[in-house]
Amino acid sequence: MSSGEVVTKLTASLASLGYVVTLCLLLARHRIAGAVVIARICWTAGCVAMCLHVAAAFHFYHAWSHALAVEHTAAETAAVVGWNWGGGVWFNYLVLVLWLGDVCWWWTDPAGHQRRRNWITIALQSYLAFIFFNAIVVFESGYLRIAGLAATAVLLAIWWTCRTKPVG
Repeated sequence: MSSGEVVTKLTASLASLGYVVTLCLLLARHRIAGAVVIARICWTAGCVAMCLHVAAAFHFYHAWSHALAVEHTAAETAAVVGWNWGGGVWFNYLVLVLWLGDVCWWWTDPAGHQRRRNWITIALQSYLAFIFFNAIVVFESGYLRIAGLAATAVLLAIWWTCRTKPVG
């Protein structure tokens, strides 16, 4: 495994870890003292890791070319699901925009972030969950896929036991 592949996979793993830990903390926040403060730090760290992951992918795999990123995404999509389509790269860009926006909102207006309408949280987290599940479980293999399945199971178990409390 090349150093570029290690950096790219490590930053993706750290972004995923920040995402999962944040969700665990937010789902169980009524049972864990200081969970929201820790969650905001984990959310921010995960977002930074995601930005570094995208930078690493563009540097080591795509020569800083959007066209090459689309081509690579199309090849991976074709290999996994049989559909030669590179448009998925735009969904990844949207992850960055939404996550960065949410981090900025949480740091600049924590009270407003906490009071936001539930549908915003549900829409954001549903989209991110879909993207992360596909990135780690559908498009990965080996230990990352196993970790993604385990994280999904843990999140579902926490959600199930804490589902009477609102998310966000």
